[in-house]
Amino acid sequence: KHTVTTTLQCAGNRRSELNALGEKTQGLCWTTGAVSTAQWAGAKLRDVLKEAGINPENPGCEHVWFMGLDPPYDASIPVKKALDAYGDCLLAYEMNGDTLPRDHGYPIRAIVPGHVAARNVKWVNKVVASNNESHSGWQRGVQYKGFSSNIKSFKGVDPSKVASVQELPVQSAICEPLPNSTVSEDEESVNVRGWAWSGGGRGIVRVEVSNDQGRTWHTADLKKMKQKEGQEWAWTLWETDVPIPQQQQGNNASDSFQICARAIDTSYNSQPGEVGPLWNLRGILNNSWHRINVKVDRDN
Repeated sequence: KHTVTTTLQCAGNRRSELNALGEKTQGLCWTTGAVSTAQWAGAKLRDVLKEAGINPENPGCEHVWFMGLDPPYDASIPVKKALDAYGDCLLAYEMNGDTLPRDHGYPIRAIVPGHVAARNVKWVNKVVASNNESHSGWQRGVQYKGFSSNIKSFKGVDPSKVASVQELPVQSAICEPLPNSTVSEDEESVNVRGWAWSGGGRGIVRVEVSNDQGRTWHTADLKKMKQKEGQEWAWTLWETDVPIPQQQQGNNASDSFQICARAIDTSYNSQPGEVGPLWNLRGILNNSWHRINVKVDRDN
C-alpha cells in the first residue's frame, strides 16, 4: 500500500471571473471552490502495470486509460506519468485513512497527482494501455482543451489539433476575508489567508498579497506540508496581514479597496495579473491574480 496527499483541482476553477468579463463561457460557474486536498492510499499504478506485463523501460504504448462504471466518462494520461517511479499515481481504495467513500469513487479511483482532476477517474473497473488517448469526449473533445480567446464557437473546430489538459498552471486563492465583507478602519490591518498550488509536483516558493492593485506587495507566511522536491502534490496554505488604506487629511480614501494575491512556484512561474487575456470559450485555466473587494467601515 502506498499513500500520497494531493490536491485535485478542476480546470474550470474560477470560471466565474471569466464570465464576469461579459462573454459567457461553457460549464459550471465555479468561484474558487472546485478544489480539494486529501490523503489517498492504494496500489501504485506503476506496480499494477508492471504486473500486467508492461516494461517501464519499453512500455510499447503511449497512454493509459481509466475506464469507469459510469460510461461514457473515461480519461487517459501519458504512459510516462503512469510509469514514473516518482509520479505517485495510484489505484486508490482508501481516502483519509478510511475505505474510499462511494461519492469519491469506491471501490477504486485513479489518483494522478499534479494533473487536472478530470484525469482522476472514479469507479474504475478497467485500465487500458494504448497507443492513443482515450476516445471519450472529456479527453478528445473540447471539454478539457485550452483554446484561444478568439474562438467564439466550436463549430468547425478540430479539437484533435489542441493538446489535452494534463498538468495545471500555478494557482492561488484568497479564502479570508470573504468577497465584499466589511472591515473596520480602526483595525488598521486585515488578516488575509488562502491556498496556493501548482501542477506537475512543483511547489510554492512565495505568495504575495497587495492592497493597492499590485503596486506594492506583502510576502505571506507559508504553511508548507513536508513534501519531497518535485513531488509537492498538495497545496500550500498561506497567511499575512495587509494594511487597511487609511483616510488622511486631504485624502478622500475610498470606502472599499481590493486585495489581490499571486503565487510563484518552484519553476518561478508566476500568476498573470490580468484575467482578460485568459478568457476562453470553455472557461478553463484561469490562474490570474485572485482579487476580492473589501468594504471599509470608516464610521468614526
